[in-house]
Amino acid sequence: MISSGVIGMPLHFGKVPTFLTERMGSMGEAIVESIVDNYGTGEVLTRMSDPNWFQALGAVMGMHWNSSGVTATVLGSLKQKINPRANELGLYILGGKGKSSQYVAPQIQRIAHAHDLDGTELARSARLAKRIDNNAVMDGFGLYMQYFLLSDKGEWTAISQGMNKNTRRARRYHWHSPNVRSFVEAPHAGIAGMEDQRVLNLVDENAASLRTHMVELTKEKPKHIVEAIRDSNLPDRHDVRKEDVNMARLASVLDLAYNRDIEKFEDLVELHGVGPKTLKALAMASEVIHGDATRFDDPARFAFAVGGKDGRPHPIDTKSMDEAVSMLNDSVSRSKLGDKDKSSALKRLHDTAVKGETKGIPLDFLKELIDHEWNHAEKNGGSTFMGKVVKGLTRTIMDTQNSLLYGKKD
Repeated sequence: MISSGVIGMPLHFGKVPTFLTERMGSMGEAIVESIVDNYGTGEVLTRMSDPNWFQALGAVMGMHWNSSGVTATVLGSLKQKINPRANELGLYILGGKGKSSQYVAPQIQRIAHAHDLDGTELARSARLAKRIDNNAVMDGFGLYMQYFLLSDKGEWTAISQGMNKNTRRARRYHWHSPNVRSFVEAPHAGIAGMEDQRVLNLVDENAASLRTHMVELTKEKPKHIVEAIRDSNLPDRHDVRKEDVNMARLASVLDLAYNRDIEKFEDLVELHGVGPKTLKALAMASEVIHGDATRFDDPARFAFAVGGKDGRPHPIDTKSMDEAVSMLNDSVSRSKLGDKDKSSALKRLHDTAVKGETKGIPLDFLKELIDHEWNHAEKNGGSTFMGKVVKGLTRTIMDTQNSLLYGKKD
């Protein structure tokens, strides 16, 4: 089971470009449906409760790899795609930013009535999760959005996000109902302060005396709240660096895609002939679908699937993104008709990439890879939030992002 946890991100503003909005929804929908087809609705909620997996999903969908905007754009685009198919998929996405989060309780009651669930208890769970994140975890982050993902069996994942305008940081909190033993005794699988911030977690199982006596804020951040803490903090910069990425894992995917290692595997015949960029996107999407919880400690790596809207690590490759979505949808459609070949091939693609990681950590090739992808984007109409890539100009502008956004030179 994937633990719930917390992730810190730079606070970014702005809208998703029109060319990407629909594509993001389509990619996310294809991934969610494939998870449901392979593992069931509960696995979607389990994965959604992992903050690093969620960030990796956003990267594969084309959002910037470390942006706080991943939360609203991923769940907002999925909400539009998943809710109309809720009866088929057994999954509902409720809530949202601002006032939208206020309607969670009545939405829960309607769904609970339709599926004979305990709506009162589910609404209480959503309410308490939000209150604890906003009030009992005194970390300086004011909540401004809450999503509540609910299955027709009553399992749920809550995802909320707060911002600290003074530090220009955001923090996202994840909950998962199977992990919740008590709402006042360590309901999170893990929470910790970032950098030099001071945190008082009034719901920590070791904080009974604090709850009783309401003493002043603790003077040092907790070093060890639970044995398997799941807490991540993404850096205040846009570019992807070697230290952000598991290079052996990335190299293995590139071997399959660009060096045509895939042609050596007869059991991947369904994927022979697929272009390298589409194959790269499929391999990373397959990892999001089939990878275990240990695979997502470097969400930046998944930004190489189709690129990012901010041109980091490279512009969005709309062609390979569209082709990958089409193949994912086709695999699910054929699987539902009893033809499991393509769906199985996509899973084996991930398995094959994992086996390739035993080749060892390669020489540093990240700069060459990024240059290659940018050259491809300039020749073949890659896109960023500014529109189509203009040769020699778009990348120059993107290279100023760190100093413009964070007020410092890299």
